[in-house]
Amino acid sequence: MIDLIGNLSHWISSFADSEWVFLAIGIHCFTESIFNPVPPDPLLIAASLMKPQMAIWFAGIATVTSVAGAIVGHWIGNKLGRPFLNRIAGPKRISSAEKLVNKFGVWAIFFSAFTPIPYKLFAILAGVLKMDMRLFVLVSLVGRGLRFILLGVLILVYGESITTFLDHRFEQITIVSSVSIVVIAVAVFVSYRYLGQHKGAS
Repeated sequence: MIDLIGNLSHWISSFADSEWVFLAIGIHCFTESIFNPVPPDPLLIAASLMKPQMAIWFAGIATVTSVAGAIVGHWIGNKLGRPFLNRIAGPKRISSAEKLVNKFGVWAIFFSAFTPIPYKLFAILAGVLKMDMRLFVLVSLVGRGLRFILLGVLILVYGESITTFLDHRFEQITIVSSVSIVVIAVAVFVSYRYLGQHKGAS
């Protein structure tokens, strides 16, 4: 299975220097959010290295099509429910994902959109759990957008010299960044609540 995914990833990445690169990115990112097991990063990295000036455009296409695919995944989960989810993912993975959603709510969607956590699983699970579609789309756009644009900016600034670093450290960057974003958001929220209470008391 690993060899099959590796071969599929190599084939998809071969479209990086094709005149169909935008279409390839769009189709790949759309399907990756529903069922495609190959992550979008190899194709995005290869395409951005071929045309660094287009890196941000590639990131934008990837963001929009990835979230569009996730909307389909959300719809599938909403219509077909848990039995369908049980068929495509093991009970252990579903249980772990559901615990994250129950504990962190919409932040779990952000984590899956921004980090290596399987976004497609959370998209379908969000539909199963009847998560509000507008909120799901908003958080997905932020998470996917930050991930792909960060990738594009790094390649635009550092070029080919950043590829080895991305191969070994990009996932860690997304994890650390997502935790930092949550910490900052919580700190801002707590400060806002504290200042509001303090102002009301005075």
